[in-house]
Amino acid sequence: MAGGNGKTSGKITHKITLWGIEVFIATAQERSISAAARRLGASASAVSQQLTNLETAIGAILVQRKMRPVTLTPAGEIFRRRAESILNEAEQARIELATGDLAALTRFRLGMIEDFEAEVTPGLLTHMAGELQGCQFLLETGASHALYDQLDARALDVIVAAEMGAQADWMEVHPLLSEGFVVAAPKGLVDANCDILEKLKTLPFVQYTQRHHMGRQIAEHLARQNLTPAHRFELDSYHAILALVGQGAGWTILTPLALMRARRFAPLLDVMELPFAPLSRAISLTARKGVLQDMPTGVAATLKGLLLKNIVVPAISEHPFLAGALKIL
Repeated sequence: MAGGNGKTSGKITHKITLWGIEVFIATAQERSISAAARRLGASASAVSQQLTNLETAIGAILVQRKMRPVTLTPAGEIFRRRAESILNEAEQARIELATGDLAALTRFRLGMIEDFEAEVTPGLLTHMAGELQGCQFLLETGASHALYDQLDARALDVIVAAEMGAQADWMEVHPLLSEGFVVAAPKGLVDANCDILEKLKTLPFVQYTQRHHMGRQIAEHLARQNLTPAHRFELDSYHAILALVGQGAGWTILTPLALMRARRFAPLLDVMELPFAPLSRAISLTARKGVLQDMPTGVAATLKGLLLKNIVVPAISEHPFLAGALKIL
């Protein structure tokens, strides 16, 4: 009963909060309370307390915390579907409130592959900052697979990354750029008038890491050509790979974007088409379907202009044979 001071005596009533739902979803996706805490920028104890409050408010145990990894109970699995819908609606509401006046948007979380770090990303952010005066921009750069995971986990609003197979139902995809892979070899070591492939077979191969999707894509393509070049180096850095090639350590297969990012090594390299079946990849802008309305379309249009000016035109000017392999989509 309520006393004269207006306070309710007896047990504390817990309410379902948006923060509690976000904590629950993060825990379900990360399958770890400590990992969910790191993702959310909170302490593990705060995450655990939010889960307790949510379970009390719902009247059911949602998470088996003693399991490793953490698992959901049957009730947790049922609630997860509802919770994801709630977060989607909340995010859509945030965007809809700003679409009438884009200057009202307060936060934009962007994920970009590292390939665009110098030539494209600054121009995009400068353009968006001019349109969204009161907006805070959060930028995450990394490998494509990591960016897709962040988007799936709702830690990012929009990502620009290499396509990695079939699109999920929740994705809104805007193709940006198609680029064909090329060979980079030490300057003057491969005679363009001779059998290029036979010459390359005599040289070590400097492999882009197969821990990333692009490295696996290259390795799988070589296998389809019945090629198994010997390699001593497997690296995740364009600069390190092209530095080694420029010093005569071997040859490599990379993309025009990689060459443009590490263009200071250009005087040390000969760049040529693959001397076997072509290989290409597509770069796209991806967002959660139905959440950002027409904003992804606008960002994609801006990106295409920047890519044409800063990547496509300079790359084709330097390597004319790329004209058919490097294009805006």
